[in-house]
Amino acid sequence: MSSQILVDIAAQTATVTLSNPDKLNAIDAAMWRDLRAAIERCVAESEIRCIVLRGDGDKAFAAGGDLKEFLSVRATVDDAMHYHEELVARALESIRACPKPTIAAIQGACIGGGLEIAGCCDIRIAGHSAKFGAPISKLGFSMYPGEMAGLVALAGPAVVLEILLEGRILDAREAYEKGLLTRLVPDEDVIGEAHAAARRINAGAPLVASWHKQWIARLMHDRPLSEAEKRSAFAFLDTADYKEGMAAFFEKRKPVFTGK
Repeated sequence: MSSQILVDIAAQTATVTLSNPDKLNAIDAAMWRDLRAAIERCVAESEIRCIVLRGDGDKAFAAGGDLKEFLSVRATVDDAMHYHEELVARALESIRACPKPTIAAIQGACIGGGLEIAGCCDIRIAGHSAKFGAPISKLGFSMYPGEMAGLVALAGPAVVLEILLEGRILDAREAYEKGLLTRLVPDEDVIGEAHAAARRINAGAPLVASWHKQWIARLMHDRPLSEAEKRSAFAFLDTADYKEGMAAFFEKRKPVFTGK
């Protein structure tokens, strides 16, 4: 694992940190590759029930891609296709498709690739001084459609067009009002609130969390549920966690879920 993608596991929560603080946590090719590996590791480890993504320090979640590197990693169309399809897209998809809940804890700048990462998370918690945008039109290049799709699904085409066409940086309040964020808190409370949210998630049945994510994704497809899908929605009836949850309710105690 890259020393620029840090993973810390405590109390059933993995904290994945984007660490390139000298460049406001700008993400280079190795970091994209290792971010995907970090998420896959978190998915594989059964003790982890929730993932918090954050930037190193309080100045930036991530200020986009490493522009200096672009001159070499995106020098040709083939190079650019490899960079965006094999590195960026696969890292973003690992977050979007993660069966475990993901929370973006956003402090400072959340720009370009940073905004794309946050947009793939299930919950986005930001401080009041956080900033959002993708002013890449001023650099003469466009956002790759595969990366744009996640933001369009999150906030809609009108918001994404506004961000990309104007190249304007949004403050946290405007980003929240436009649907880019889940929650706004004082700057000093961002990390604490993200981990408090993780604890609330971890207190629930982990299989149920995964199923809720699965069903939300499925319902985004414009076709009716099949009879088999409707029946599969009751798979929880055969789980130990369902029996535990019901027993704990009637016994007036906190449930202890095992993910089985």
